[in-house]
Amino acid sequence: MFRYNVRGENIEVTQAIREYVEKKIGKLERYFTNVPESTAHVNLKVYSDKTAKVEVTIPLPYLVLRAEETSPDLYASIDLVVDKLERQIRKYKTKINRKSRETNLDQATAAAIFNTENVEVHEEPDLEIVRTKRLSLKPMDSEEAVLQMNMLGHNFFIFEDAETNGTSIVYRRKDGKYGLIETN
Repeated sequence: MFRYNVRGENIEVTQAIREYVEKKIGKLERYFTNVPESTAHVNLKVYSDKTAKVEVTIPLPYLVLRAEETSPDLYASIDLVVDKLERQIRKYKTKINRKSRETNLDQATAAAIFNTENVEVHEEPDLEIVRTKRLSLKPMDSEEAVLQMNMLGHNFFIFEDAETNGTSIVYRRKDGKYGLIETN
């Protein structure tokens, strides 16, 4: 059974909102044979333009489910996030079932994770790498990396951080700002 950590930014999390979140996310439990002990972290945000963003993260022993959605209606955002999480679960379940068939593992191993009753399994095409690029990383700072990324018209850019000598990635966020990923 999931535990819930529901937080609100610019919104008071009322009992009605909390119950709706728990009811909707609780429906995901039907996909699991033994519902793992996990906390569903739910972050609700309301912006000044009256849009509502819902972020859900559920760390499980064998995968992390995460989704976010923004819409004009908080309840619609919750519904959309749950739909996304269901698609992720079905995709992962399909992958597990396919691997068990390919490696001749018994179906009980795959079923130990997921409840296989009354759930559609959609076959998805194999992930295919269609292009490979090789590059040498040039030492630079993050500002120069953002400039390079913009010059190339890409959404991300990999570079060697001149200060740390580590590999880093700058990327364009959905809000138009920039993010930085640093490696250890």
